[in-house]
Amino acid sequence: MLVWSIGLVVLALAGAAIAAGPIMSRVEHPRYDVVRRDGAFEIRAYAPMIIAQAEVHGARKPAIEEGFRIIGGYIFGANQGKAKIAMTAPVQQQATVLTPAGNETGSDRWSVSFVMPSSWTLDTLPPPADGRIKLSPVPAQRMVALTFSGSYSDGILADKTRELRDYAQRQGLTVTGAPLLAFYNPPWTLPMLRRNEVMLACGC
Repeated sequence: MLVWSIGLVVLALAGAAIAAGPIMSRVEHPRYDVVRRDGAFEIRAYAPMIIAQAEVHGARKPAIEEGFRIIGGYIFGANQGKAKIAMTAPVQQQATVLTPAGNETGSDRWSVSFVMPSSWTLDTLPPPADGRIKLSPVPAQRMVALTFSGSYSDGILADKTRELRDYAQRQGLTVTGAPLLAFYNPPWTLPMLRRNEVMLACGC
């Protein structure tokens, strides 16, 4: 009987994990038009947006966890207006100090950011109570992106970034800056249901 009960609990938890990823990801995403699609690669034209970002130090994984906590506090009401701001996806991470190609995730300085919902403007967003948070407008831009599922270890992200740079080179695209890493799902989402992206700004 105990084994049967444990089995039911495990099945229930597995079902919740399968459902949670997609449900938690049904939030506002940045607006963009797909200029060109080539398998898992896309050239996108992004609309202007506002991001809340925090600069954090350390290895990539603990840095994004710390940045998430900092900005999460802001959107959950730790701001001067005590306003609640809707969660969006993805959580974005980008090295603020460029590292050599082939060591794309080896930085120890990162910007972690959330895109603010489009219903807010710089004038209406409440000022952060935490001085580590900066609200910044991002102009319209074009990005070349590679979308993939599964896990996103440093090694996998480095491999995907190399794939993206190789693709851009083959297509004659000029890319600039550090790769922008984007994660759309909560960490408990099953790997096969995750949406992850690596993007590079491009003159395309």
